[in-house]
Amino acid sequence: MPVKIAPKPFNPAAEQAEFEQSLTPGSFGATANFVGTMRNYNEGDSVTGMALEHYPGMTEKELDAIIDDAKKQWDILDALIVHRVGQMHPGDPIVLTAVWSAHRGAAFEACRFLMEALKSRAPFWKKETLADGKHRWVERNTSGEA
Repeated sequence: MPVKIAPKPFNPAAEQAEFEQSLTPGSFGATANFVGTMRNYNEGDSVTGMALEHYPGMTEKELDAIIDDAKKQWDILDALIVHRVGQMHPGDPIVLTAVWSAHRGAAFEACRFLMEALKSRAPFWKKETLADGKHRWVERNTSGEA
C-alpha cells in the first residue's frame, strides 16, 4: 500500500525498507526520500507539542491521487507516503515521502512534488501546544522554499 496514515510514532527508514521489499530487485536505479520532523518552534514561538488531525478516507484518497499525479508526470516505478496523525512532540517524524525510478532526476523531482502537493492538497489540521500552555490551530503551511 503506497499510502499509510500512522496514528503512532513510526521509523521512516523501516517503513521505506519494508515497502521496498515489494519492488522487484534491480527494477530501479534511484530512490529519493524526504522525512519531515516536528520543529520546536513556529511563527516565532516555542512549540512543545502538536495534535495532527485528518479526515479518514478522504485523506488517504487524496494522497493516492497525489501519487497518481506524480506517476503521470514522471517515469517512476512506485512511490510511498507515510503521514503521522495524533499527538506528537518536537523531533518526531511527521511524514515520509519516497520515490523509486530508473534514474535520479525523476526520483528527486517526483519526491519533491509529493511533499509539496500533500502540504497544499491533503486534508490535515495541526493544533500546536505552545510553551506557555496555550493552543492554536496552524492556519497555513510554510513554503517549501522558506
